[in-house]
Amino acid sequence: MSQRILIVDDNPVNLKLARSVLEIEGYEVDAAVDAEDALDYLATRSPDLILMDIALPGMDGLTLTRKLKADPRWRGIPVIALTAFAMLADERQALDAGCDGYITKPIDTRQLPLTVSAHLREGPNR
Repeated sequence: MSQRILIVDDNPVNLKLARSVLEIEGYEVDAAVDAEDALDYLATRSPDLILMDIALPGMDGLTLTRKLKADPRWRGIPVIALTAFAMLADERQALDAGCDGYITKPIDTRQLPLTVSAHLREGPNR
């Protein structure tokens, strides 16, 4: 049985690219376009890993990550920040919010599956 990834990203181009790369690697990939959509998804399903855009409309990705990590139902799901913010302080902010990893955009299509695989093996950092 393949592992399931939830990508939370409001940019259709980024979403399509990440989905395509991960599906080629054999992952089952679901998508949510904002925090509310992600919470609706999580009410009925549990992915093995979440790729979380930070700059979401409405509730941002860091707020959603804090919410997920505070809830025992979702705390064990690794969350990797997926963002165009590439400064060291941005990475620290994502990790402090509970993200287990940090990937900058544009997505490196060779590195993405390696990063996902490593986090799936290791599980959440917290």
